[in-house]
Amino acid sequence: MVNPRWAKRGRNLLVCALMLQVLAGCTVTPLRLGMTHAEVLLRMGTPSAVVALNHGATRLQYSGQPAGQYATMVDLDASGHVLQLRQVMQATEFARIVAGQWTRADVEREFGPPASIDHVANWPTDILTYRWHEVQDMFFWVYLDQHNVVRRTEQGVEYHHDD
Repeated sequence: MVNPRWAKRGRNLLVCALMLQVLAGCTVTPLRLGMTHAEVLLRMGTPSAVVALNHGATRLQYSGQPAGQYATMVDLDASGHVLQLRQVMQATEFARIVAGQWTRADVEREFGPPASIDHVANWPTDILTYRWHEVQDMFFWVYLDQHNVVRRTEQGVEYHHDD
């Protein structure tokens, strides 16, 4: 004969297992290659910007700037399927910027809008400032010339003053 207490526990475990299966079916599926434009919008919502790329491709920019420290780029082919997705607020992505070759349009296409556009006394034109995180909170600055060509880049620590 089966102990009633064990039978009840068995039923409870079965109910819990079934509930977990149901809940697992309700979780949001992460983005993956091949998803459709509609599936991306369903999971990510409205992008902060949509950028036209070559050959009918489109980039959906999901930027957390100015307060956030992320920017996710979702590239769709001409038929509206995901070709590539990447989080671009990281050192390896910033390292792709080539001073003297990249323009403001290139930077904003690849990284989205900056957190701020700054000016300092010793630089005559715009400085694009991006916020990101790598071990600690960071800034990445892109210095433009009067023709909106990148002249230099720098990174620095975002200092938080503790009162």
